Amino acid sequence: MAVYTEVPFDEAAALLRTLNLGELTQLQGIKGGIENTNYFVTSERDGVVLEHVLTLFERLGFEQLPFYLHLMKHLAGQGIAVPDPAATAKGEILHRVQGKPAAVVNKLRGKSELRPAASHCHAVGAMLARMHLAGRDFAMSQPNLRGLPWWNETVPVVMPFLSPAQAELIRSELAFQNHVAASPAYAALPRGPIHADLFRDNVMFDGDELTGFFDFYFAGCDSYLFDIAVCLNDWCVTHSTDDNDGAQDTERAQAFLAAYQAVRPLSAAERSLLGAMLRAGALRFWVSRLWDLHLPREAAMLQAHDPAHFERVLRHRVRHAQSLSSDLLDAPCLAH
Repeated sequence: MAVYTEVPFDEAAALLRTLNLGELTQLQGIKGGIENTNYFVTSERDGVVLEHVLTLFERLGFEQLPFYLHLMKHLAGQGIAVPDPAATAKGEILHRVQGKPAAVVNKLRGKSELRPAASHCHAVGAMLARMHLAGRDFAMSQPNLRGLPWWNETVPVVMPFLSPAQAELIRSELAFQNHVAASPAYAALPRGPIHADLFRDNVMFDGDELTGFFDFYFAGCDSYLFDIAVCLNDWCVTHSTDDNDGAQDTERAQAFLAAYQAVRPLSAAERSLLGAMLRAGALRFWVSRLWDLHLPREAAMLQAHDPAHFERVLRHRVRHAQSLSSDLLDAPCLAH
């Protein structure tokens, strides 16, 4: 969401006309995030004001993007509230702006809920389960590009920036995750297209109504349990400036899982590996934030996220993995 590429007004206007989205009236760069260039675009067509988001992809290439865009199109067609990529008269949804791949999607109503209550977590859990079910017949396939192979490649790159204690934690956790990935239970996990980055700032609420999931550009085919763990590690932990940062909020986590399982109950393999996947989700974002902090790219509005938060989440998950799993899965409302 940082602005790496400046987009001329005239070029954005020409793209909107190609998409039959009217005449561009406003083009505004979006702050925050670290992967892509994003702009809010406002246009007018037949007296109606339209609001969309223009994304230029800075790391992903033309060959990778059809998976993400067509997944969003598929989910939108299945009634899941996600941004729907705008198409040309020929049905093209991947475009070129400033020589880079680009897409235009409708802007979702509302705002992100950065201090969620159990009710928000319940809504997210239910919709995530519906999204997983809706994606089962999606024809395209692409791996989670920030999964275990990427962790194995990236940990040695960030290792020189770590303290001895941090290096020991990341080394031991990576070994643990490789061990888990080789297990029969891991092979038995249900899989399909997942969001893989469903943080609080990638979900919109209009009042109490969940109006959509967005930013699917880390999506890939992986275990549904990993998607669940990523959500639990952001929606259902404490966010503070002390040692309690990253600790489990059991009420919110139980609300999330109860809603998810009411739509798609967890399998035996998923229940057995919840603790391990909570650790995996924490490791993934600790590694990526270390990488973004220590090996940054230039951007007009870059805001790197603090890696220390997910280091603390991981330490909490390692210390309390078994008790957390039983607390969440053995609650009366979650028993299956």
